[in-house]
Amino acid sequence: MSRFIKLGIVALLLSAAVASAQGLIEINFQSKWFPQAQFAGYFVAQDLGFYAEEGLTVNILDGGNVNPTVQVASGNADFGTDWVANMLAQREQGLDVVAIAQVYQTSGYRMVALSSSGIEEIADMAGRKVGVWAFGNEFAAEAVFAAAGFTSSLDPTQTNPDIDAVVYAFDPSLVFPNEVDVASAMTYNELDQIIGLGYGLEVLSVLNPADIGADLLEDNIFTTPAVLANPNFKGSGLSGREVAERFLRATIRGWEYAVANQAEAVQIVLAHCGETCAGSGSTQSPLIHQTWQMAEVAKLV
Repeated sequence: MSRFIKLGIVALLLSAAVASAQGLIEINFQSKWFPQAQFAGYFVAQDLGFYAEEGLTVNILDGGNVNPTVQVASGNADFGTDWVANMLAQREQGLDVVAIAQVYQTSGYRMVALSSSGIEEIADMAGRKVGVWAFGNEFAAEAVFAAAGFTSSLDPTQTNPDIDAVVYAFDPSLVFPNEVDVASAMTYNELDQIIGLGYGLEVLSVLNPADIGADLLEDNIFTTPAVLANPNFKGSGLSGREVAERFLRATIRGWEYAVANQAEAVQIVLAHCGETCAGSGSTQSPLIHQTWQMAEVAKLV
């Protein structure tokens, strides 16, 4: 899988040293969301000992109610994963973070409407209500609007926008289809939740931003320049750069294993995700939802 993860710093050209006699080096890794197969590679690397083989013990911190870029920049986590657009927006606001790997090579963001609405392509969204997420996740929708030449109510300067953007908290059951004509959805998550609400793919129009060149990069791995420049990471005797290389190498192994062994990876994820396993607002079982999610995520990495 040579294209699997494109590193943003050095290639991983170092010895395959493993745990030292001094014990494991503790890393705090900030996830973007709650445990689910979106992050299967990290949980696989943790549970199958890939991190330990690199001399690391990794605490995977739940996301959801926190901004991962802010958490890493503030020192509450050593490494994190976020959508590239949010990380770049935070950099523009002065946060000193740097991407070191791009995990997802393709965007999973989609916009979903009922076929009966007459919306068959992105151009048909003009004059409609479109559900949009917040907290740095709105950039995906904004990119679509810009590429399509639409104005939207997300811009307070617009008095008569083409799109009435309805901001909501991720769960499609809150708004779809009664409050919005189009809902935001990830192929691996909310799309399956919408199906679980009783709307099969045969009655849905699933719009892909890539069709108009508006797909954005999503899950990456990032840290701070300070971590990379640290000559003695947490007193381990290793530099931050060396620790980053170990973390990335084990994580790549985790993702490769998860993609090649999806059923096993799903079971590992299920052991971690608890009440979030089924996805909010859906009647899908945790096993069904995480199996769907793992299969869709495997198409993106």
